[in-house]
Amino acid sequence: MYCYSMSLREVNAWSNFSYGTNIDTPNGCLLNAEGSRLIFFERCRKSPKNNIKIFTHLFYTNHLGEPAGLKSTSKILLNEAWGQWNELQEHGWTEVSHNFG
Repeated sequence: MYCYSMSLREVNAWSNFSYGTNIDTPNGCLLNAEGSRLIFFERCRKSPKNNIKIFTHLFYTNHLGEPAGLKSTSKILLNEAWGQWNELQEHGWTEVSHNFG
């Protein structure tokens, strides 16, 4: 009978395996139903591919639904960002296009 066991070092090497470079992230803007808040999601360019972070920027908006003032900024993990993106849409937030830069 043949028995094979992996060392802890082999297990760690496997867990750091990269599944590719094109990882889908929430990217864009959501506007609340009242038109009073806008949240912008963008990937943090300095985060490593195995630990992607997303910036969220929450803005107050003017009467046209355009950013009028920054309320807050945070940096969260990718899975938290997707959770927040989906939860906001479930509560009536809609995707809108804005060019920031």
